[in-house]
Amino acid sequence: MTDKNQKHKTAMEKQKAKVDARIAQASDERGVAVLLTGNGKGKSSSAFGMVLRALGYGQKVGVVQFIKGQQLSGEEIFIRDHLPQVAFYQMGTGFTWDTQDRTADIAAAEKTWAYAEYLLRDPSFNLVVLDELTYMLAYEYLDEARVIRAITQRPYEQSVVVTGRGGGAALRDIMDTVSEVKDIKHAFNSGIKARKGVDY
Repeated sequence: MTDKNQKHKTAMEKQKAKVDARIAQASDERGVAVLLTGNGKGKSSSAFGMVLRALGYGQKVGVVQFIKGQQLSGEEIFIRDHLPQVAFYQMGTGFTWDTQDRTADIAAAEKTWAYAEYLLRDPSFNLVVLDELTYMLAYEYLDEARVIRAITQRPYEQSVVVTGRGGGAALRDIMDTVSEVKDIKHAFNSGIKARKGVDY
């Protein structure tokens, strides 16, 4: 074995020992709360990747989309046409900067949140995705304490994924995993139109 290969083998043995030790320490078996935030592209895409992952294991999944709903998206089309077992609900008002009607948006948000709360109380759901929920908190369309309570009091085995920019410190504090997607470069800023199948 060459010196380079031996160094690699030694380094990987050390790495494996560290990983194995971390796995052995993780003994708490329960659902997790994940927040996908930041100003970069890919938060909802990541959440829908987890939807497919859960479905691959035969798990029961619910998806609630805030903000989106007027313009069709690829994930909505696919779920409605091919995944009828997924509980799927959209607020359906579109983007808040399009509606420009705070009262109507709050009413729609509260109606949508009522469905989200139903999913968060049902132990038969293994995974619940709350897509773009953070905007409802940032615009104060929903009561923060009510949202926090529903997420923290969900069934023990249920996992929840929340997406969207911001959301506040209280939401971040209760999540088990927080990942920030950073916008380094985006095609839209260079005048390239949003692409079907990539952006929506």
